[in-house]
Amino acid sequence: MTDFASLQDILGIAFSDLSTLQQALVHRSYLNENPDFPLPSNERLEFLGDSVLGFVIAEKLYKDFPHLSEGGMTKLRVSLVRRETLAHLASSLGLGDHLFMGHGEEASGGRTKQSILAGAFEAVVGAISMDQGFIAARDFVLRLLDGEIGRAIEKRLTADYKSRLQEIVQARHHVSPVYRTIMEEGPDHAKEFTVEVIVGGSVIGRGHGKSKRVAEREAARDALVGLAQD
Repeated sequence: MTDFASLQDILGIAFSDLSTLQQALVHRSYLNENPDFPLPSNERLEFLGDSVLGFVIAEKLYKDFPHLSEGGMTKLRVSLVRRETLAHLASSLGLGDHLFMGHGEEASGGRTKQSILAGAFEAVVGAISMDQGFIAARDFVLRLLDGEIGRAIEKRLTADYKSRLQEIVQARHHVSPVYRTIMEEGPDHAKEFTVEVIVGGSVIGRGHGKSKRVAEREAARDALVGLAQD
């Protein structure tokens, strides 16, 4: 039996109506084996949660990253609400252990299936929105996805700068830029990297960062500034 008190502690949400949270955890396979169960499956809450997630992420990207184009925001939103990400968040909350699930589905590994976990996460978001209101659901989503958003933005910016530099260098010189780490400083938990980007044996940009990826991004950006002045 699900311990709703501990689950609410993990979620950081105190539900007014626990049946809403319970419904978010009912996989349809449970109803196939327990037709007299008083609650429906979590599929309607999953639908609602999917919409809430999409809006919350879109609003966050629109407000916090004004430099992003519509296409850029769309790609980031898709990456943030993809099944793998949501399943990972569901696992971090232990939702798989709390699901009401049929014996056959459980025997086939249902509690760890990405599709089921992602659906359960969306359903929980929907349940929070219904029970506590949209603001509480938005705060919950942003609290859990804050790190994912930062990593996705960093990855996107790195790809944008490096791909743009690649296009310019290939058009002008018919070669690809080469990134070379020239310095690593600091302890393992707080390293600083310095990277140079080289074209035809000449250094055209240099960047610093707390990871090689960030340093490469900054080197590419530095090179783009220099090329723009040529």
